[in-house]
Amino acid sequence: MCFPYRIQQLFEEILSNSRQLKWLSCGFMLEIVTSLSSLSNAVASTMEHLSLLDNNIPGNSTLITAVELGDFVNLHSLALDFCDFTAEMARVLTDSNHVPLQRLSLLVHSVSIMHKSLDNMPNDEHWKALSRKSTNLRVYIMAFDIKSEDMLKILKPSIPLERIHFDSYITCVSGAIVDLISRQYDKFLTHFILMNDVIDTSGFPDLSDNRNEDPLVLLAWRCTKLSLLAIHGYTVWAHNLIAIARLRGSDLKVLEVTEESIDFDQGELADQDVDPVHNLIEQVSLGLGQPWHAVMDIESLSVFTEPNRHFTEMQSFSEDI
Repeated sequence: MCFPYRIQQLFEEILSNSRQLKWLSCGFMLEIVTSLSSLSNAVASTMEHLSLLDNNIPGNSTLITAVELGDFVNLHSLALDFCDFTAEMARVLTDSNHVPLQRLSLLVHSVSIMHKSLDNMPNDEHWKALSRKSTNLRVYIMAFDIKSEDMLKILKPSIPLERIHFDSYITCVSGAIVDLISRQYDKFLTHFILMNDVIDTSGFPDLSDNRNEDPLVLLAWRCTKLSLLAIHGYTVWAHNLIAIARLRGSDLKVLEVTEESIDFDQGELADQDVDPVHNLIEQVSLGLGQPWHAVMDIESLSVFTEPNRHFTEMQSFSEDI
């Protein structure tokens, strides 16, 4: 008997013999989970947290249908591949027999969009209905290499988006997307994470290029609940970083920018009387009301770019109810 098949058998035995299962997280191991049919309706009806996020590149499989989700009437938090969260699922979660959902984590991957589709995703009316049913619902979106045109389809205005994490290896985020997020989710957004590992000899992309106002500064100005901002692999101008610190002040608990992402304009570099790096550290620290310095090593970021560690972010989000 092959080893993965034996693990699959054992996992299904655990599910079938469970009686008081409150939390089921299948991250890192979806290849051994073929369905949740082993769970009895009684167990499904008492489960409060369900996570079906894959550590590997997503494929064609869908582990749970809208009909099956209907049995999980006490679900407080749910984590799924974005393409698996359909309009019908959103409708099921608004049914009167379901408790209000409080946390929804959605992982959207460019490969998943290729294999599946965005055609069945909830529209803005579905999100409005879900938000009316679940008034404390907060959403976390993690996006891997998503094209701007796809993000424009995904980012419906009525999503109660509290956290968004962009990770880029091929496709960078545009300034227009950052601007849209700051306008649509200003009342909800607390965490904004922007990571870019695209190898480009011409340097990091500049979101403020050809714009009167830097989108990151506008994000700090509009999103008054912003408490965490982490940036790596995008050009962050020193004067804009100072502006962000002053706008959000002590409410911005975490401001992490890798040293290699920070750039200085010619005027700052030309001033012989002021050390631009020292001045940046001093001004940002004053703005935040606490000591600050750039992140020297990407591994020192509290938010990691290594895919294996993304799931701890979403798990802590689900736990924070």
